[in-house]
Amino acid sequence: MKFFNLPDERVRREDTPIFKPSVPVLLFIFLLLTWCFLPQWLHRIDETAGNIDQSIWLLILLSLITFLLICGLCWWLMQQFWLVLQLPPIEMMVSQFKVLPIWQQLSFYYASFALFLAAALGCLIAIC
Repeated sequence: MKFFNLPDERVRREDTPIFKPSVPVLLFIFLLLTWCFLPQWLHRIDETAGNIDQSIWLLILLSLITFLLICGLCWWLMQQFWLVLQLPPIEMMVSQFKVLPIWQQLSFYYASFALFLAAALGCLIAIC
């Protein structure tokens, strides 16, 4: 029995463009291009820079790329689960969140930020 009917987002509407680049996609492309061309740029700036000097920056950049990929994958999985479980619209959940006392809202924000920061740090530690 369905309590909430969500529109099927898999069906493309005529008014939506096929490819709409967003800020995370452009950032990801920029990071990939930087990762490819950073060793040549570092060698042009400082000809005495060895491969180890270049590799440190590449590892940090690779951990940032990994973190963005993990965030994107988690967001996509959450959207798929949202469609399958037929949860209520996000507007309804946000309106219920705003009813909470301010200390509960702040504790949720801080917990979310701490988990997000721990995931980023975990990606950096795993790569480096």
